[in-house]
Amino acid sequence: MSAGAGRRITPKSVDRLRDVVAACDRTREAVAIEGGNTLRGMGLPPASAGVTVVTTALDAVLEHEYRDLTCAVQAGITLASLTETLAARGQYVPIDAPLARKATVGGTLAAGWLGPRRHLLGRARDYVIGSHVVLADGTLAKAGGMVVKNVSGYDMSKLYVGSFGTLGTLVRVNFKTLPLPQRRRAFVAKLPEGTRSRAIAQIAELAIAPAAAFCVEGYRKAIDGEDGIDGRLFVLLEGSSTLIERATRELRSALGKAGVPETTILDAGAGEAFERVLDATVACISDRSVTYRALAPPESIAGRSNAMRDLAHRHELFTDVLADVMNGDTILRVSRRDARAFSASVEVFDDALHAIEPRAMIVAGDTPVRSSLLVWGQLPSGLAKMREIKARFDPNRTLNPGRFVGGI
Repeated sequence: MSAGAGRRITPKSVDRLRDVVAACDRTREAVAIEGGNTLRGMGLPPASAGVTVVTTALDAVLEHEYRDLTCAVQAGITLASLTETLAARGQYVPIDAPLARKATVGGTLAAGWLGPRRHLLGRARDYVIGSHVVLADGTLAKAGGMVVKNVSGYDMSKLYVGSFGTLGTLVRVNFKTLPLPQRRRAFVAKLPEGTRSRAIAQIAELAIAPAAAFCVEGYRKAIDGEDGIDGRLFVLLEGSSTLIERATRELRSALGKAGVPETTILDAGAGEAFERVLDATVACISDRSVTYRALAPPESIAGRSNAMRDLAHRHELFTDVLADVMNGDTILRVSRRDARAFSASVEVFDDALHAIEPRAMIVAGDTPVRSSLLVWGQLPSGLAKMREIKARFDPNRTLNPGRFVGGI
């Protein structure tokens, strides 16, 4: 999440955080909520925040009922720490987000980040079974618990996921966990001319779906492998040894049919290679790049990602492309070598892009002109209802004002 201006406070207890937020609410002083600050490129900074509350000191593992496949953590714990803690008991929560050693659980959930394994494992919010949230007046609101069961009525914990800290500050999250996959294997392959669409079609028909699969163009050194004429392919498999070996044979056969002659297999370091893909999604080139994310059905990924890339080229912008074959997301980073020329080009390109991809949103970019771009894309039809909910939860507009879509 993004920081505001003014005083910075890092509470070491939930009670201290409650006191700070309540005091600001009484005096009508806006509060910016910040975690690891890894997704600061999404949305806009909070408007006129006098106090920034940083949650990173609230980083404890509170419970791990490994026999019941549940855990509870404070929201300031990093994704890497959560992963390492659960792995000691052979478990994990599939939260796939960039910069895991800095990103916090609370910030990642608040940003509603969508991971590339969601087609197979579901979204991060699907693993949330309970939460504690500090509301704008300092009240500690509790929802759910530590038992995996069907929820009767509305699951309040889900309301805070993707709300960008505008309704409350997550301080505790309860998760259901999964058994850790026995093995991981990654594949990297150059795509010769004319093979990209065929490779995508072959992957879509695999009997054993990959955990993740991407068509990559650019991102030199950031993501493993080198481009062919049609870019390169990155595929991740997860599961038992038997499953991995069977899936490997099927994948190599499928890529052979698509005309991809060689594939490099990564066993040692497969997880790290996957993390580099995640990190690339928010990597900036100084102040002269902006990264967009457009969501679409997987079957349209080839055409839509090509259209976005070609449009950028017509506006004299360099591109790096990451096309999520399994979910249909296109990550497009546009840049130029000169920051002033980039600022002029990207403002015009932003309008042109939203003419063909109305919901494309910005996920990274430190350029000074970002505030003049359509960072959220086309406004959602439910915006009025979202504003009503904000008014009910935070009538004084204390928490992250202006941070979320539509200036919420």
